[in-house]
Amino acid sequence: MTDERYAIADTSQMLSPSLVIFRDLVESNLAEMVRIAGSPARLRPHCKTHKMREVIELELARGITRHKCATIAEAEMLAQAGVRDIFWAYNPVGPNIRRVVRFLEKYPQVKLAVTGDDARPIAMLAEELAAVQPVVDDRLAAPSTERDWPVVDDGAKHGSVEVLLDIDCGQHRTGRPVGPAARLLYQQIARMKGVTPGGLHLYDGHNHQKDVSERRAAVHAIWQSAAKFRDELLADGLPVPRIVAGGTASFPIFAAIDDPAIELSPGTIVFHDWGYGVSFPDLNFSVAALVFTRVISRPADDRVTLDLGYKAVASDPPAGSRVLFPALPGAEAVLQNEEHLVLKTPEASRFQPGDELWGMPRHICPTSALHKEVYVVSGGRLIGTWAVASRDRVLTV
Repeated sequence: MTDERYAIADTSQMLSPSLVIFRDLVESNLAEMVRIAGSPARLRPHCKTHKMREVIELELARGITRHKCATIAEAEMLAQAGVRDIFWAYNPVGPNIRRVVRFLEKYPQVKLAVTGDDARPIAMLAEELAAVQPVVDDRLAAPSTERDWPVVDDGAKHGSVEVLLDIDCGQHRTGRPVGPAARLLYQQIARMKGVTPGGLHLYDGHNHQKDVSERRAAVHAIWQSAAKFRDELLADGLPVPRIVAGGTASFPIFAAIDDPAIELSPGTIVFHDWGYGVSFPDLNFSVAALVFTRVISRPADDRVTLDLGYKAVASDPPAGSRVLFPALPGAEAVLQNEEHLVLKTPEASRFQPGDELWGMPRHICPTSALHKEVYVVSGGRLIGTWAVASRDRVLTV
């Protein structure tokens, strides 16, 4: 690598393939995230990209107290890191409904919110929570033997869970479009014992317009519809305490909207990646996570084989575009298997088995989940490892 930001004094003992986090660049990305938001109080960053307790601790140190996650394991990782306001942006169904209850029993001082878009599973969650609510209240009254838990006083009854109505704003993955059916569901949530209406979830993951003016117009159209719907709910006398909005691509656009209900929820930009860098050149973030690989074979004069299979780097991008090698700008990935990646390049003669290469993943989020732990670099030196703590679906709950 010619980029000095990624220089490491000694890589001889580093295993390959591996994921390497450059802490100084993570800190820089977090600083830029807070700058765009205007205040850490406006942020609710998503931990699904990194799944690491140490990153959460860096965010907490910057005053970012609200957090978002995609799995119950991630919620538990957040709680263990000291987060007391957690939004599990997923619809609980099946056994996960009971896991929500167990989570509250284990972490009674955490203010927990979930999403919902259907009356039946929300009612099942409410019933489970209403049945256990007195037990959670008793645990709150008793001194904790695990840690000195600060009480979250949000005005809601302890043991209840906030349900944010998931709004389908065009991606058609989950949620309800704004309208009478969504309004009725929110009214139903308000009447259920055990849950509390927590506002709206507004994720626009389909807004991938490279032109920032086109993306801004699309985001503003979504926001105007959601804000109007919010005002209708308020007119009904229903609380709408927050609107959790935006992913990485739309985060700066939502940040520019002056509305105190907005909680900004970027995720990928903590590490950033090659894919977002190409798709959204207006975002001023640095790739802070690279894959480290070694040459294991030279099967032909124009080919180099690396130990970087799709068990070490995300395979959801199309084959041939999963990782970028800055040192081999014209290399063509012609074959990838579980433990091998074959590059075709006229510069193959430069490399011998054992030589090192650095790659930028196109999609960092599933790449992180492929690694049990990552190397961490700061100031050009390897300083240790971080566990990818919530890569598993279950921790203890």
